[in-house]
Amino acid sequence: MRIYKIMARILDYPTEELIEHLPEMATLVADDPMLSEQERTELGSVIAWLQLHDLIGLQQLYVNTFDMVPEHDLHLTHHLFGDDRGRGPALVDLSEHYKAAGLDFDGKEIPDFLPLILEYVSTLDEMQATIFLGDAAKVITVLAENLEKAGSNYASLMRIIENRGRLAQAA
Repeated sequence: MRIYKIMARILDYPTEELIEHLPEMATLVADDPMLSEQERTELGSVIAWLQLHDLIGLQQLYVNTFDMVPEHDLHLTHHLFGDDRGRGPALVDLSEHYKAAGLDFDGKEIPDFLPLILEYVSTLDEMQATIFLGDAAKVITVLAENLEKAGSNYASLMRIIENRGRLAQAA
């Protein structure tokens, strides 16, 4: 599903490729009938905000938002375990899950990195994606709240992810 792939690209470290594809992403979001009006508006706003920056500016914002503030860390198990011993088995389980699903996981990123998770979710059908995200909903809620407190434009993406996961919990 395109929405997850687009959010994965936006939440990954900004590159020249991201900058080049922002207009295409804006068009895909505006024309995607699978998105709610709220999702379309929020994603469109984030893409428009990204387009206001050059690559260096986006990279600085990204580092200041996600790398310098532990409460905004995109590694989801970090929010559950910190550096506790319990994190290792959770990462191994997630890595094995990807392998069993046939995901070509190159190991450059830790398997709980949210953009990687969204890449995986983009390969699932709607129900599977909702259930998978529902398992991470509590962590994503905390991440969204932390980003909102900081006034980050990335917070609305977390709310979209959170809301899609909550659909599974409501079912």
